[in-house]
Amino acid sequence: MTQTKRLILVTGASRGIGRAIALELARQGDLVIALARSKAALEKLDDEIRALGSEALLVPMDLKDTKGIETLGKVLAEKFGRLDGFIANAGLLGTLGPLETCGPRSLEETIQVNLTANAHLIRALGPLLHQSAAPRAVFVTSGVVPRPRAFWGPYQASKAGLESLVKAWADETEKMALRVNLFDPGAVRTGMRAEAMPGEDPMTLPAPDAVAKELVKLVSVAETRTGARVVFRDTVAS
Repeated sequence: MTQTKRLILVTGASRGIGRAIALELARQGDLVIALARSKAALEKLDDEIRALGSEALLVPMDLKDTKGIETLGKVLAEKFGRLDGFIANAGLLGTLGPLETCGPRSLEETIQVNLTANAHLIRALGPLLHQSAAPRAVFVTSGVVPRPRAFWGPYQASKAGLESLVKAWADETEKMALRVNLFDPGAVRTGMRAEAMPGEDPMTLPAPDAVAKELVKLVSVAETRTGARVVFRDTVAS
């Protein structure tokens, strides 16, 4: 593995938008550090990336594993000494329904994956990002934050918390090389969207590939914004 490639870590890389992101980065010649729970799905992704003439480092991990996140930071520090990009894509929809009937386990898992794990990842990966000449971090958020709705309580609370967390980090690092932004993909043709909206025609929605092409621009050397909330439909319109 050459050190001239940009090293980009993607969470939730085995399916949906995350998979599309990993493949788009591979097409660009970046080294993808692909993190997801399913080892089998990661191995399938690895085959696709190799078919593109690129390579990936596979990290089978559950983001609820806090010690695992800490270990990941140490392993990457020993292996590479730096990280050029971090795309926090992994997300858990959790239980949709009235808050009064939401079980504590579902609530806690949704908050842990969508919010708490990202705080741990910031702590573990931040020092590595600061070793890059042009470090970039992007966190995938949701339109339910500016437009909250009934029955989405745990999910939208976790994403609202994530946005506040990311904006704080962006402010803290504003005068550094690191650029930290949020990306709202809107409704996308993914399994999670089908789970949330089972009656919706998926063919009316953009494909993950289209979204990925816009999102990966935020981890490019050319990206200069920080603390921005970028919405996919706005990038397409422009």
